[in-house]
Amino acid sequence: MPRTPDRFPGTRDEEAVQLDPSAAVPTINGEFRYVTGVGFRFYEEGVEKGLTGTGLSEAVHRTLRHLIHFIDEGPAEGFVTGATKTTTGGLFPTLVEWKTAGALLIVDKTITRSGGGATVVAPTPIVWRMYDTNGTTVLVTVSDAITYSGISETGRVRTITL
Repeated sequence: MPRTPDRFPGTRDEEAVQLDPSAAVPTINGEFRYVTGVGFRFYEEGVEKGLTGTGLSEAVHRTLRHLIHFIDEGPAEGFVTGATKTTTGGLFPTLVEWKTAGALLIVDKTITRSGGGATVVAPTPIVWRMYDTNGTTVLVTVSDAITYSGISETGRVRTITL
């Protein structure tokens, strides 16, 4: 059995917190309690407050319009079937758009190409934009500024704007 810093075996009281489920909500100022079937609750200045439930369900989380749900190839689980992708720029794309079946923008990626000659394909910056359900309001923009040595990427700085 591992020993605590004061050389006693086992877990010290200061190292763990155990909240026994209770059916009663807190009623004393500063009291914090786990209420069975409700979640964590606390009582402050005559008002019961706290978190209800345990967070997002897996199904709700999948439907969030967070950019991570879209990179690299568009919407997936939790989104309506029928989204379409259009690419502009041929072999070296400059714009990729995902739209709903009703032609509202979901997410787009703008790729600015730098360099000349053999390095014309080097993208910098790459900008992702996630749109609200109205197809016009930008929820978040993620921009990658990329540095190269020849054709090899040597660094990337990501800027996130909410």
